[in-house]
Order: sequence, then C-alpha cells, then structure tokens
Amino acid sequence: MIQLIRTDSENPDFRHLVVFLDQELKVRDGEEHAFYDQFNKIDKIRNVVVAYQNNEPVGCGAFKEYEKGVAEIKRMFVYTSVRGQGIAKSILTELEHWAKELGYEKCLLETGKKQPEAIALYQKSGYTLIPNYGQYAGVENSVCMQKYLL
Repeated sequence: MIQLIRTDSENPDFRHLVVFLDQELKVRDGEEHAFYDQFNKIDKIRNVVVAYQNNEPVGCGAFKEYEKGVAEIKRMFVYTSVRGQGIAKSILTELEHWAKELGYEKCLLETGKKQPEAIALYQKSGYTLIPNYGQYAGVENSVCMQKYLL
C-alpha cells in the first residue's frame, strides 16, 4: 500500500529521492543536463508529496507557483524498481488536489522528449501539449503540457 504525505523541500526523504532523480536525468539529458538543472533547484519549494511503500520513500513530486492561478509540476520521480505500480499517478493526483485546494486553476509542466514514460503518464492523466513556455521556449528536447483543474 502506498502512503502519500504532504511536506516541503526540507523533507530529508524528498531530498534523498531528488539525488536519484538528478542522476537519472543527467544520463537521459546528456549534454543538455546543465541547462535543465538550473531550473530544478528545490530550496524554495513549499509543496512536496512523498510516496512511501512499506514505510520506505519510493517516489516524489512537487509544485510551485508559476504565476497567479497556475501551478508548475516539478521533480516527479519514482524509483525504477517500483515503476509501473501507479505510484507516479498517485503522486500527480495528490499534487493536483493540493494545488486546487490552494486556489490554482491550472497545472503546467515541462518534461523531456527523452522521457517517454513521463509523457505517457501526463497524457493519461489529462494533460495536453502546449507551446513551450518560459525558459523552455525554443528548446527542442522540451515537451510542455497543461491541465485545467476542474
């Protein structure tokens, strides 16, 4: 059974999971990793969800305000050993519920073309493709998506 907790970026389990996320992204992104890494700092993220399985942290996700009414999904990760069990979907759903509770009307996110599993998760979860926004505009490897919170 998966247990989800709401926390912030000071949570040591979240920080531990992000180390593994960054290691995986460094391999997937290759030479582009430094560009993406600059936008993934966690020191000021106040909305974090950590997933536990048998009292062990196995996944995480977060959001931060992009602009008024819009939350940006960040730092989604699940250990490879437990992928395919719906953990990422549970984390994403919890993040969306929390964002809606706080008055956000929409979530947006950026992921990479080299992360087809993430793209599939977001599409199955109701996210639609949008033009690359902000710092990702014109970045060929980036895929940007959004979802209205109803």
